[in-house]
Amino acid sequence: MNIFADLRTLVIDTLAGMERDGLLPAGLATDAVSVEPPRDAGHGDMATNAAMVLAKPAGMKPRDIADALAARLTDDPRVASVDIAGPGFLNLRLADTVWQGLVVNALTDPGFGRSTMGGQEKVLVEYVSANPTGPLHVGHTRGAVFGDALASLLDYAGYDVTREYYINDGGAQVDVLARSVYLRYQEAHDLSVDWPEGTYPGDYLIDVGEALKAKVGDIWLDAPEDVWLQEVRLFATEAMMDLIRSDLAKLNITMDNFYSEKSLYGTGKIEKAIAQLDAAGLIYRGTLEPPKGKMPEDWEPREQTLFKSTEHGDDVDRPVQKSDGAWTYFAPDIAYHYDKIERGFDSLIDVFGADHGGYVKRMKAAVSALSGGRVPLDVKLTQLVKLSKNGEPFKMSKRAGTFITLSDVVDEVGADVTRFHMLTRKNDAPLDFDFAKVTEQSKDNPVFYVQYAHARVNSVLRKAREAGIAVDDATLAGADLTKLNHAAELAVARKVAEWPRMVEIAAKGHEPHKIAFYLYDLASDLHGLWNLGNAETDLRFIQDGDNATSQAKIALIRAVQVVIAGGLGILGVTPAEEMR
Repeated sequence: MNIFADLRTLVIDTLAGMERDGLLPAGLATDAVSVEPPRDAGHGDMATNAAMVLAKPAGMKPRDIADALAARLTDDPRVASVDIAGPGFLNLRLADTVWQGLVVNALTDPGFGRSTMGGQEKVLVEYVSANPTGPLHVGHTRGAVFGDALASLLDYAGYDVTREYYINDGGAQVDVLARSVYLRYQEAHDLSVDWPEGTYPGDYLIDVGEALKAKVGDIWLDAPEDVWLQEVRLFATEAMMDLIRSDLAKLNITMDNFYSEKSLYGTGKIEKAIAQLDAAGLIYRGTLEPPKGKMPEDWEPREQTLFKSTEHGDDVDRPVQKSDGAWTYFAPDIAYHYDKIERGFDSLIDVFGADHGGYVKRMKAAVSALSGGRVPLDVKLTQLVKLSKNGEPFKMSKRAGTFITLSDVVDEVGADVTRFHMLTRKNDAPLDFDFAKVTEQSKDNPVFYVQYAHARVNSVLRKAREAGIAVDDATLAGADLTKLNHAAELAVARKVAEWPRMVEIAAKGHEPHKIAFYLYDLASDLHGLWNLGNAETDLRFIQDGDNATSQAKIALIRAVQVVIAGGLGILGVTPAEEMR
């Protein structure tokens, strides 16, 4: 139940009635009419802009529309009063029974907060997609958590979601990986090796070298590179993907698909995608201007095969094939996204690191051209994570040789803390990850504060059972909730009522961090009500000798717990049953 959507329906239906009665001209478009919380909670429970947005097309004064609309809205039993503010904004106050009824709804509807907004539209969320050359590092962690939470959020909002990892195994960096594994293979045979610049000397390849030795023995020790490179490349890639899957599992992330870039080569898929662009008149032979910052004498103009991406919003046209006939890095990415379109997805989301910002326009241009503008692509960039402890830079074991791994972070603070904290900032804002602060037990730590709220409700439920009070959801939903009449209690119920609306807002904007923010605010309201009970005994959740009142108050905080559990589920965080 989305009370905001329900009240918007009431407003729209009332406006339609005014049209039928001649109070408004017929045929007015109401798409811009909104019903949402007012900026100042003191103005009411909900506000609508209906009179303001309809005044001009209706040829009427906003105040005249507002007066007529207000008079009719108060006929609905859910609306306690309507005030007109300024030139014609309407502020609505709802009856207490609305908020009390929403508590019942939260306790009886297993899908409370879920939405059908997505209409089972098929969405592909591609995230992580790190080169398979080593373990995932802390930068990948943020993209992994963001992408996974976004996928869960869209699923919760009624979309048909597929999670996918694009294995970048088609480029030269995988050859470097193979050569690095070969060096570890030599070391496994007690040979001394030199590590050329650009190879991967991290300890994580020691086990891979040992595994290669166990598989093939010494047959490649004296063999030339062309004998072993392709076999070692495949072996190393599979080993790294096993490592990456293990890293993702530590964050409770499971992909639906792993898509290999290498599968695009030699299969005609790249050629097919480029031919599709060519058929649209978007491929031509030409010479690009020198890159910005290059002196003319440093630039050697070469004719290449170019994609006319500027016709689909890009800044410059992009090369897809070099002068020697080799594909550019962009060509397989075009083919990969064309494959996504051909698989029937209605919309695409790519989650990239901030260093891929320059890739956004060209990729959007390619998808727009390949789908004829039918399939939207949203590219989300995740900014860097700064690790610290008590405000000082924090150094950890660097098994990777050059960077701190995802596994290091999760081993230090756990998956739940890692996931929640990675969502406490918008994805495109830098994130500070202080190992001391993310584990401290205080209001300033949102992970703890939300988990503590869930655990606190469990504590009340446990004490109620010990006192002989029935607190199963069915019993609580049947309690006399008119006893929830204190302003602080109703404020908590109002915050619970915002949950279905918040899910839809966050899903529409592809912003899972808004779920984390909402959960913190909801937890804060619960803790505030708990603290008020210390001074005002009538607000305590368990009222000695009055089971009926106790059940009404416990119903409210149990509804809070239901929402917190649902929200944490979207974020991929396990609700805490108790705090230790």
